[in-house]
Amino acid sequence: MLKIGVFSKLSRISIRMLRHYDEIGLLEPQAIDSFSGYRYYTEAQLPIAERITFLKNMGFSLAVTKEILQNFEDREAFLQFLLVKKAEVTEESDELGRRLILLETTMAKLRKDESAMTYSVSLKELPERYVASVRQIIPSYDQEGMLWGILMEETAPLKIQDGEPCYTLAVFHDGEHKEADVDVEVQKSVKGAYPNTAHVVFKTVPPIFIASATYQGSYDKISEVNEAVANWVKDNGYEFNGLSFSIYHVSPHETSNSDELVTEVCYPVKKK
Repeated sequence: MLKIGVFSKLSRISIRMLRHYDEIGLLEPQAIDSFSGYRYYTEAQLPIAERITFLKNMGFSLAVTKEILQNFEDREAFLQFLLVKKAEVTEESDELGRRLILLETTMAKLRKDESAMTYSVSLKELPERYVASVRQIIPSYDQEGMLWGILMEETAPLKIQDGEPCYTLAVFHDGEHKEADVDVEVQKSVKGAYPNTAHVVFKTVPPIFIASATYQGSYDKISEVNEAVANWVKDNGYEFNGLSFSIYHVSPHETSNSDELVTEVCYPVKKK
């Protein structure tokens, strides 16, 4: 029989951790002195301790480790645990790789340009939405308001309910900047079901993975925000995967002060 201190040295597991293993039923001592409370282990338990350390080093939780040890001789079951853990570790590794690229590119930008952090770019998925939509060719981008006017006028009799959350956005279908006759679609997320009107179409929009930057202020800034997002996409190993659009978190409908506008510039992307 081995005292806990000796077993700790042989197994290279701290006494504190051995006591914790005992408490959760992972590795219980062979005997406990009823008078002194001393824990005693046997040499035959050293391989079990080694397995626990082996599984812990692969990233398995103690709860899963306990489950594996209960059926350790079942090779197929153990293989399934390993396959699941491998998938988890691969995903974590990919995420760490993305974080490393983000750190490196941000550091490089800061060295070149002190204003590089003016617009912070993030990756996210815009969820599936049911929207009221108006799409038309309009004279120029600053005439977008006419589309919102159509949407509001034609849906007023329907008493539509806002989605939760309610996204209001404009999609730019030309795929490039144009000086005139631009193809723009405005969307507002709604809940419920409604019939189409003369110019408003109700439809479900699938989820989309985007790189975006949110800024406060007038729409005059949108070109430099576009540039910031485009540079981020290029520098971080992504590529464009669809039409750009803008989400209006605070729009002219809520405020007449352009300094209070909050806009999110979005680009659908995918990993190269």
